[in-house]
Amino acid sequence: MFGKQGNYERIIASIRIARERGATLRVGPELEIPGYGCLDHFLEGDTVLHSWEILGQILENEVCKGIVCDVGMPIIHKNVLYNCRVVIHNGKILLIRPKMWLANDGNYRELRYFTPWMKHRQTEEHFLPRIIQHVTGQTKVPFGDAVVSTTDTCIGVELCEELFTPASPHILMGLDGVEIFTNSSGSHHELRKLYTRVELIKEATLKLGGVYLYANQQGCDGDRLYYDGCAMIAVNGKIVAQGSQFSLNDVEVVSATIDIEDVRSHRTSKSRGMQAAGAERYQRIEVPMALSGEAKDFLGDVPISKGIEVRYHKPEEEIALGPACWLWDYLRRSKTQGFFIPLSGGIDSCATSVIVYSMCRLVAEAAARGDKQVIADARRIAGEPSESLWMPTDPRELSNKIFHTCYMGTENSSSDTRGRAKRLAEAIGSYHIDLNMDAIVLAVRNLFAVVTGVKPKFRVHGGTEAENLALQNIQARIRMVLAYLFAQLLPFVRGRNGGLLVLGSANVDESLRGYLTKYDCSSADINPIGAISKTDLKKFILYARDAFKLPVLDDFLNAVPTAELEPITETYVQADEADMGMTYDELSVFGRLRKVEKCGPYSMFTKLLHEWGTTLSPDQIADKVKRFFFEYARNRHKMTTLTPSYHAESYSPDDNRFDLRPFLYPVRFPYQFAKIDKLVETIPDQSNKPTADKSKVD
Repeated sequence: MFGKQGNYERIIASIRIARERGATLRVGPELEIPGYGCLDHFLEGDTVLHSWEILGQILENEVCKGIVCDVGMPIIHKNVLYNCRVVIHNGKILLIRPKMWLANDGNYRELRYFTPWMKHRQTEEHFLPRIIQHVTGQTKVPFGDAVVSTTDTCIGVELCEELFTPASPHILMGLDGVEIFTNSSGSHHELRKLYTRVELIKEATLKLGGVYLYANQQGCDGDRLYYDGCAMIAVNGKIVAQGSQFSLNDVEVVSATIDIEDVRSHRTSKSRGMQAAGAERYQRIEVPMALSGEAKDFLGDVPISKGIEVRYHKPEEEIALGPACWLWDYLRRSKTQGFFIPLSGGIDSCATSVIVYSMCRLVAEAAARGDKQVIADARRIAGEPSESLWMPTDPRELSNKIFHTCYMGTENSSSDTRGRAKRLAEAIGSYHIDLNMDAIVLAVRNLFAVVTGVKPKFRVHGGTEAENLALQNIQARIRMVLAYLFAQLLPFVRGRNGGLLVLGSANVDESLRGYLTKYDCSSADINPIGAISKTDLKKFILYARDAFKLPVLDDFLNAVPTAELEPITETYVQADEADMGMTYDELSVFGRLRKVEKCGPYSMFTKLLHEWGTTLSPDQIADKVKRFFFEYARNRHKMTTLTPSYHAESYSPDDNRFDLRPFLYPVRFPYQFAKIDKLVETIPDQSNKPTADKSKVD
């Protein structure tokens, strides 16, 4: 985003690589010239102007000759802003194809900026700006829903969301003889999402026949999303080429050699022919070139790309890679000198730290491959002098230079958590410090006592719930203040310039439940695990223990999650799930039903009757649902200040753009809860009865 000159260089690099591989058609990701993540900046005339300027440079570049290129940018046509693909060849614009079906749910707000093209299978004349007229010699070009016809095949354009719609454009284009479909996408990563995307791409050409070229952005585009690449080429329902899903590469090109006759053979079925014979016609924009070469030039020399097995990462691998790549992009683009995290000895800050270590491993691997950009960025971030020859090939050494961890103990902290934090820091190589902050906590308590004449006490010492909660929050908030102090000054202490980014480590379930202190260590610059469940984080730690050779992680897996904000006694040790009144597994279920299944209290209760009814009574299920919604509602205000988090989960409570809800609720939901109670009275308790034989029920 905004790095338009950098985007120009990456676009040219991708075209150069494509040509070197003998490609005659190149497709890039959605809105690749300005970047997909410009958001409200799309409404600025400057964004459109600068995009035209970059397109002019692309058209003039000699590397773009002899190849058909599909690039993306915003264009104003008749005073309306459209999300467009621009198909170019030999310094000329062949077609401007505006997007027809816009993404406008979840994290997407395309209707806020763009208008969909509603004149399907129609084109108009678009008068080019003078800066482009001088380059192409054209005054006007076709604008609208058309296809491009070469001397040997036909190409149709589909944009991102259009693949996901029930009546995708590729269906009608394919019936009208289009054989190659391009899809330029801005699709972000979400755990377990890739399978859906791959199946849609395969299905697009399985029944219809054809070649499908899918290009997606890769990297952080300036906000909470990580675009997970995985460019693909499919032929007749089979994936023949697949790019990486997670990578530190600035440019990645996926190529394949296909036999267009395979498409024609696939389309010989009579039922397809009958539908095609009655298909409506698309306007064809003719280009005097062939995508294929002469047969004599290829026979025996260039193998045809065959179907491959699609590579899917396990969710725990996705956690190891996606947030790590996002952190690296954020770190290098923010021009800061590293990260700082309060390392509590619990599994959440442990997971965040291991993700940073995973990032260091990815950097070391890229440096070992000779990636010049990664090496240059790592040297700059680590504070190396310009003439330095240091190579960031050791992840622990890199971690020590850029990652700072701190155990902030109090009288309520245990030696177990302090020891775990120290051992983890040693294992991953972070620059670690250990402190006790009791003097600061006591000073705040004494200040309150002097001003009010009342000295608050913990519950175990006879204090009220209000006193107990306030004393916990004092500790939590002081940690946040200290975190920013050390993040600002540790580089100075180590003889360097600049500051550090503070990392948060609240998981998605705790945010959903509101089990965090507003403006405590959950308040940070960014949070790589803020949209990841505790259940998935545990699986990730188990994976990282073996994959990264970190046996110390066993200690974290076996520990009981605790905030350690209350005094430990012989009869009481604070535990997260006991504090919350629900388990992390239950929170994941509540979260998915609330957001993904769009359930309110009543419909959530009725669904859980079927899921939990054999193990819990209707009364127990009702109590759990009401407890969840009560806690969710009274803590929703905390989401308005939630640290920007890597988006990884479909039930994230992120208030910024993904999960738009009020933050002032009638927390006891009087109408809904009363309806639940009335229903409970009529339902028999099935919790002690054996589960029915499903085959008999069917």
